[in-house]
Order: sequence, then structure tokens, then C-alpha cells
Amino acid sequence: MSRIGQAIIKIPDGIEVKHEGNSFWAKGLKGELNAPVSSTVTVTIKDKTISVEPKNNDAKSKAIWGTTRALINNAVSGVSQGFTKDMEIVGVGYRGALQGKTLSLSLGLSHPVEIEVPEGIMVKMDGNTKFTISGADKQKLGEFAAMIRSKRPPEPFKGKGIRYADEFILRKEGKKK
Repeated sequence: MSRIGQAIIKIPDGIEVKHEGNSFWAKGLKGELNAPVSSTVTVTIKDKTISVEPKNNDAKSKAIWGTTRALINNAVSGVSQGFTKDMEIVGVGYRGALQGKTLSLSLGLSHPVEIEVPEGIMVKMDGNTKFTISGADKQKLGEFAAMIRSKRPPEPFKGKGIRYADEFILRKEGKKK
């Protein structure tokens, strides 16, 4: 029995949902998202609730049951509330700036790193070294945040680099003289 899969999803006010074939659609204030639905599960929309059940009792149905429910829940909560990731730039001379739809990062390289912000994602700078990424699609938001972090991941000796605000960096001791 999947604990994630058996949980019922409540539909907030102002959110429209529909299930057609192998896709689930959610539409709300933050936009419109779709989630893939496997043919091995059944999605039921009734009385402002969504439930996901496996069609068969085989291993594949049980394996995809919780995943499908999580994807549908992310779509519903994404169009109603949205998702955010807070990030920090740590290091002397490291800073970022937003120029239109381009995020410009000075990361100690010989050139500034220019990153185009994808459609559906917003970046808000809080000073030079802190920024917040927000959007309705949780997967797209996570991919974009990971791509930014990969430009200069935090190093273990001084902790310099781009990190998530809630990330803990295990620091190493330097050389002994």
C-alpha cells in the first residue's frame, strides 16, 4: 500500500481540473499545467477531491501509483500557490544582477555568466548575493535552480559558490603548516 498514493488531493477554490486520456490538466491563477497519467492507474475527480488508484495489483501499477499522485498534486499546488527556491551567492566579488530576462552572474571567472530565464519562471534579486526563483512548474523550477548552481557549485574549503539558502555545506579543514 502506497502512503503517498492513497492520500486524497483537495482542489482549492478557483482551480479547474480535468482528466483526458493520459494527461491531467490544472488551471489556476499561476497558469496552466499538465501532468502525465499512466495507463496503469485510475484518476477520479469528485466533489473538490482527486483520488488515484491502481488498476491492477501488479508491481508496475503499485510502483507508478504514488508517482502519478505526486505529479498531479504538484500540478494542482503549482497553479494555486506556486513554488519558490531561495539561493545565495557566497564569495568575495561574487554577485548577480538581473537584466530583463537575463541573469548575469559574476563568479570569479574571466567573463560574466549570462543565463536566460525560461518562460514561466521568475527571478527576483534580493541585493547582490541573494535571489529567489519562483514558478508554477516544480520540475522546471528545480532544473533551472540546479543549472544555476552548476555554474559554480559550493566548494568545501571556503564555501564559495552558488548554493540553495537552506543547504548545508560540509566544510573541510585546510592544509596544516
